[in-house]
Amino acid sequence: MRRTPALLGLGLCVLFATTAPADATARPAGSTHHAREQHPAERYGDAYSTKAPYEPRQAPGTYQSAPRGFRPVFTENVSRHGSRAASDGADGALILRLWDRADEEHQLTSLGAEFGPEVRALLAAMEKVGYGNLSGRGKRELRGTAVRMAQRLPQLFTTIVAEHEPLDVVSSGQGRAVDSGTVFADALVGTDPALKPLVGPARTDRDLLYFHKSAGGAAYRDWLAHDQRLAHTLKGVVDRPATRAAARRVLAKLFRPAFVRRVVDGEFASIGSDVDAARAVHHLYGIAPAMSAESPHGRGWHLERYLAPRDADWFGYVEDAAEFYEKGPSFADTDITYTMAGVLLDDFFRQVEAKRDGRNERGAELRFTHAEELIPLAALMGLPGSTKAADPGQPYAWADNPWRGASVAPMAANIQWDVFRRGDTYLVRMLYDEKETAFKAGCRPVARGSRFYDLEELERCFGRSSG
Repeated sequence: MRRTPALLGLGLCVLFATTAPADATARPAGSTHHAREQHPAERYGDAYSTKAPYEPRQAPGTYQSAPRGFRPVFTENVSRHGSRAASDGADGALILRLWDRADEEHQLTSLGAEFGPEVRALLAAMEKVGYGNLSGRGKRELRGTAVRMAQRLPQLFTTIVAEHEPLDVVSSGQGRAVDSGTVFADALVGTDPALKPLVGPARTDRDLLYFHKSAGGAAYRDWLAHDQRLAHTLKGVVDRPATRAAARRVLAKLFRPAFVRRVVDGEFASIGSDVDAARAVHHLYGIAPAMSAESPHGRGWHLERYLAPRDADWFGYVEDAAEFYEKGPSFADTDITYTMAGVLLDDFFRQVEAKRDGRNERGAELRFTHAEELIPLAALMGLPGSTKAADPGQPYAWADNPWRGASVAPMAANIQWDVFRRGDTYLVRMLYDEKETAFKAGCRPVARGSRFYDLEELERCFGRSSG
């Protein structure tokens, strides 16, 4: 990833008001909301940020065949947990306090009158699932990725059964990641019951799969808590006039004009500001698709009725800005957000190298983690959409930066390396959300246009010594 020296000071927040594009969510000329080379969020758009549900990015039957004579001998992945309930009910509680007050004073719009009961039903569904836990959709996402893995690599899984090669399942130890590993492994076994005795006991490795909260993330946590440039930059995003304007439009769908003015004027500051309230609506909108299986008759919650597309996009951009600066490519003069992901990239290489050297008897290494790990790993690896940091005087904006939370790390996002062998030569193919994906610039595939890379070439490209 390119990093340029920068003279970024605390005044960067001013740049958001003076030098950033007038509409930070605008698309570059010639592009569309859904047609981007950088790993587009297909069904659910960018406005959902990292809450976007999972969709595989490549159709079955369209994958390249391995070069002649190569057979699959190993696969490994890292997956974010599947779609889940919100972490807590704070957003619902905030907006419902305002809604109840407006209801008492007959200050709801006709559309707004429908909002409160729908939010209460959504909150009840999340409480039943358990805040932060996998939803029905999340379990379906993990089952689907497991079944498609087996379908893409039938020869490998036949060999795994024939040679009694173990399948290792490891997670961060957090409930939704543990459950994701269980659902994934069970789905693999469902494709061939002979795999069941080969699935080892699930294990936890926080240093590997929860590194932002382990010893390896200590410097990062200090930066996150105390870096003034970061704090001022994110405050600059939230404080932009466009944010306040979008907030007023969101509230106007729910409340009558006089009540909206009272919220804007701070009368209900003990509950939250106008921006707090609008962001709460957006957060509920964002989590609703993850809970679609728990909606009445499974037909969805349809909270998109309460945000105009431009306002959903704007608050999606606000969410993306926080994810971009706190976890992703971030500022051009620092790598604090993603160097800690080196422990996970090292493990990818270590597993393949051990397979080559005869020290790895496993058939698959299956890891389950969180956005806080997957987003930095994507930046460290230079994956599509994660290569451009924010330069001085040019704050992150959708208009000129391809980074999108919905593309980089939707729910159940995954990176997979498939390993193929012929004689003493080992090739690696990478899938990113099940799409064949080139390794970073400077890595040479075995042939022009191929998605297969010699392991020794990847070691050279990533600066690893062989073995």
